[in-house]
Amino acid sequence: MVGSTLEHEQAAITLDYSTLDLSNPCVLLETLQTLRQSVVQDGQAIFDPWQSQIQRQAFLSSGLNLAHYMALRRHDLRPLQAALVPWGLSSLGRLEGRVIPSLDAVIATLGAICKVNPVTLPSRPALQEFLEGDRLLHQQTEDVLGQTTGSRRVRIMVTLPTEAASDDKFVRDLLQRGTNCVRINCAHDNADLWEAMIDNVRRAEKETGHSCKVLMDLGGPKPRLGEVIAPNHKHRLLQGDCLVLTHDLPDPKDATCFYATCTLPAVIDRLEVGATTWIDDGRIGARVEALTDEGVLLCITHASLKGSKLLPDKGLNFPGTDLQLSPLMAKDRQDLDFVAAHADIVGYSFVQSAADIKLLQQELAARMTQPREMAIMAKIETPQAVNNLPELIVQGAGQQPFAVMIARGDLAIAIGYQRLAEIQEEILWLCEAAHTPVIWATQVLENLVKKGIPSRAEMTDAAMAEQAECVMLNKGPFVAEAVTMLDDVLTRMQAHQLKKTSQLRALHSWSGSQS
Repeated sequence: MVGSTLEHEQAAITLDYSTLDLSNPCVLLETLQTLRQSVVQDGQAIFDPWQSQIQRQAFLSSGLNLAHYMALRRHDLRPLQAALVPWGLSSLGRLEGRVIPSLDAVIATLGAICKVNPVTLPSRPALQEFLEGDRLLHQQTEDVLGQTTGSRRVRIMVTLPTEAASDDKFVRDLLQRGTNCVRINCAHDNADLWEAMIDNVRRAEKETGHSCKVLMDLGGPKPRLGEVIAPNHKHRLLQGDCLVLTHDLPDPKDATCFYATCTLPAVIDRLEVGATTWIDDGRIGARVEALTDEGVLLCITHASLKGSKLLPDKGLNFPGTDLQLSPLMAKDRQDLDFVAAHADIVGYSFVQSAADIKLLQQELAARMTQPREMAIMAKIETPQAVNNLPELIVQGAGQQPFAVMIARGDLAIAIGYQRLAEIQEEILWLCEAAHTPVIWATQVLENLVKKGIPSRAEMTDAAMAEQAECVMLNKGPFVAEAVTMLDDVLTRMQAHQLKKTSQLRALHSWSGSQS
């Protein structure tokens, strides 16, 4: 389960199901009461250190619910789930946003079955208590991402290409097709182009009547390839080839293998023999073979069968290596001057701790000439960020509108592809418990965006994004068409599913109607 507190502390009360007859409703009731006592007690212990950090009164109940959820998930609930099913009661599998009301409802019903005096039990929660978590998540989402037009709940975010600075019709088309938020990547373009993009967005808002938030995403400490030299006019890396990451490139005529510089030179000095390296979003894999006078010698372990091109500006990932880099680089601080004056949301790359969030909050406050509440979107892309997610949320949402982006590209490389789906689900659960909006990002409808035809798998992926509050599309020649298709998919899916709750609308696929 996500969360350092959750993993490293033991519950004060441990439930031992092996000696219990959970088929007996009275035993089941007593067990649930013990569970509730543990959740309240341990949840309060988690929440107490947080309370002084929470300045936004609107987040206090959300923070407490998050603490209760973390306390609950210390327990293995599977035997209880199975025992509740024959009684037609909640499986506790959808209580993220309302932990205590869900437990109280089940306890009250079991009490009625067992004919227990209701005075000795928690009060049966009113409907408003069940809906409060949904209301808070809705409000937090609006605070960050604004209101939606029409009936679609999940927002659509689009990364703007450079052409958005000069083509106002392109931007207007995006809004007309259903875009709710645009993303400007500060790792590309410059302040003049960013300002032109934002001007076109604001003009499109007035012309279409559709509101649109502007997210500016700080580049952060993202190492990339600098200059590249290939040996003997060789253009592609093959498995078994060598690559030297170096501070100083040799004369191309003397190159006997591939050479490349790094945009963050200090990274080279942090690498050790055996360290894993991934290049270009995992398309090329390598292992550190040796540390030499020239630099770090890498052996290519993963590449296309026909060879993979080594191109400048492609990202570098070093899972398992502590690069000891600040999440706010010098360029980020420079970009913040513009961001603080123009953006609605600031995206925070490679954030790893609550202290990182506090640093950004301080930097923003120093740049606000007039007080205004800017939202922060923390990108979760490292194991440290995953482990520290509860504290990140509390530090962020406790001060201002706050959201989490599941940056699946870097995250998959950092934690391993086989764990991505599992961790993605856990992030969604934890954020729902904190009533914090989530942005589902990386490679959504990528084939459609880049080639004009979606793959079958990415259509399913887009449909499952209904579990989040916003879906991000990257730039590409067919991004407008992708917005239209995503709008249709999300609108259809919300009739079937809200977060992870099935809506059970009437099905018409087998009755002659195909709506």
